[in-house]
Amino acid sequence: MNVQPEIPPAPADPARRRLLYAGVAGAAALAGAGAALWKWRVEAGRRDAAAVLWPMSFDTPTGATLAMQSLRGKPLVLNFWATWCPPCVEELPLLDRFYRENAAKSWQVVGLAIDQPSAVRKFLERAPVSFPIAIAGLGGTELGHALGNLGGGLPFTVVVGAGGDVLQRKMGRVTAADLAGWTQLR
Repeated sequence: MNVQPEIPPAPADPARRRLLYAGVAGAAALAGAGAALWKWRVEAGRRDAAAVLWPMSFDTPTGATLAMQSLRGKPLVLNFWATWCPPCVEELPLLDRFYRENAAKSWQVVGLAIDQPSAVRKFLERAPVSFPIAIAGLGGTELGHALGNLGGGLPFTVVVGAGGDVLQRKMGRVTAADLAGWTQLR
């Protein structure tokens, strides 16, 4: 058996190493700047995203129709949720309390269920809320995307100002601090 002796690697040239590190850092900086520019362009392009919302109508669990146009002119918290989504279900009492405390101050809350009508009806029998619920079904995913939910996750909440512009977006469960901050928006 012929075994070759292991040859140790040549010491790295310090100048070459610095050049490599600088190249990696430069690439990371460019990627970060590109991501920031893309996010800014997406946000700028979505300032009037709520325009797609106003002509829409949705069925409610009781069989009535909720015309989004009827909500225009007052600040609106629009929450996309589903009965099968634990964080969605956990935040509903907080949204309900916000609605009851701020409805007299012109704040509106609407829950758009990305779910089956029968599941929503059964859920609301066990855990009713004071604010309007509408059933968006899977089409609600497209609306959420148009309003800035590019990943399609739930829960997703959008704050629309009295002027009709999207003022805030929140992916994930809302907190009391979120809601308190949003009341400062108009």
